[in-house]
Amino acid sequence: MAKELAEPAPPATLKANAIGFVDALVIGLNATSPAYSVAAVIGPIVALVGIYAPGVLFASFVPMLFIASAFYYLNKVDQDCGTTFSWVTRAMGPWTGWLGGWAITMTGVLVVGSLADVAVSFGLLAVGLDSWADNTFVRQLLTVILILVMTGLCVIGTELSAKVQNVLILAQVAFLIVFVIVALYRVYAGTTSFDSIHPSAQWLNPFGAGGAALTSGLLLGVFIYWGWESAVNLTEEVEDSATAPGKAGVWSTVILLVTYLSVGFAVVAFAGTAYLAENADEEEFIFALLAREVMGGWDWIVLLAVATSALASTQTTIIPASRTALSMARRHALPAHFARINPRFRTPDVSTWWVAAIAIAWYLVVNQISENALFDSLTALSLLIAFYYALTGVACAVYYRHHLTASVRSFLFIGLGPVVGAGLLTWLLVRSVIDMSDPANSYSGTSWFGLGPPLVIGICISLIGVVLMVVWRFRSPLFWAEHRGVVDPRLVDGKES
Repeated sequence: MAKELAEPAPPATLKANAIGFVDALVIGLNATSPAYSVAAVIGPIVALVGIYAPGVLFASFVPMLFIASAFYYLNKVDQDCGTTFSWVTRAMGPWTGWLGGWAITMTGVLVVGSLADVAVSFGLLAVGLDSWADNTFVRQLLTVILILVMTGLCVIGTELSAKVQNVLILAQVAFLIVFVIVALYRVYAGTTSFDSIHPSAQWLNPFGAGGAALTSGLLLGVFIYWGWESAVNLTEEVEDSATAPGKAGVWSTVILLVTYLSVGFAVVAFAGTAYLAENADEEEFIFALLAREVMGGWDWIVLLAVATSALASTQTTIIPASRTALSMARRHALPAHFARINPRFRTPDVSTWWVAAIAIAWYLVVNQISENALFDSLTALSLLIAFYYALTGVACAVYYRHHLTASVRSFLFIGLGPVVGAGLLTWLLVRSVIDMSDPANSYSGTSWFGLGPPLVIGICISLIGVVLMVVWRFRSPLFWAEHRGVVDPRLVDGKES
């Protein structure tokens, strides 16, 4: 008995079955920050394609659905919270897998500060504290505090995080529904002060404005769906982990499509294309500009929609970065302390706090350069997102390559679909690099080393990742010695498909 008591306790693991399918779905939705995302892109997209903005939003959904299918099938054979990192490593080798994991981790670092800043700004505007929102010191202080609070919630437990997310998504969806209904009612009642337009099914034609405009619009539209995979990063903590997280990811993209199309139709119909195009530079603040026009004295509803959207995403965006760092560390691809799991809360506390600390530092340092530099850093996200999404699509086809002809379903949803999605994202990645190479296309319009700031930021982050990977390869080569996984054909077809 004494000997048994003296034996060391088993290492802590993530808390299995902590949340269910609905909780995972909500987290996937909130990670995309729907209200904030659509507010940020609707003006610029309208400036490019006019009334066909809903069509571009629909076209942007297609590669996301294909990649979501890849996440679903890869998660069935490997329920690893590192998702892309683990899957790409198994299918394509450790070097590519490491870079995929680095891309996921750095997207969280780049965006968390901006999301928290938006949550604070719109929250202050909603309660009438406009002077606080305009005060840089106060806004940044509150932003840092908010990041710390949301990080604390992530560490305390996945169940608590899910409960908070459930409240935030209900509030966000309710606010958006009210906005859409009131806006469309006023359009048909003829009580708007804008050049409103009655909605038409023709607006869903993504090719209505021509190929060149569609390309530029897709560069904006495809990335507002980013974030749904947070549901899959929780795979080790979700009930029925082999299928529920993947289904949550797929359904997240579908629900986002409906949400974006509804808001897109309402905004374009109410404000008209001229007004939205003229105010495209306002980006996410377009809702603040329209709120009073649509809702009158109830404009705080729309402001809270964006605030809760950004607030929820601040928390959920930490999840993929922290879980990926955990997965990389326990596979010896990062220092071991990143793999620590809090024995009480069963969450990756060290990696979570590290993500928050680096995100805060990035937010404060970049803001010292200029507020435009912060927006340019967000634009650089497109490079990282397209990279690891495309990798996942290719990894799915490569991993299942010997089983793609088992059935039509396997060929379409495991092979062709993910590869097409990866191809579209690779094409958008190349176009993004071309566009970002011209400083005039950046948010600030300035030049860094003769290139646009977003491209410089993306290149620097990529180079840092490559250097760290090489250094770690020579310091701790164990990860590179791992063998690739073997596909279980039972998971391709049959009852488990």
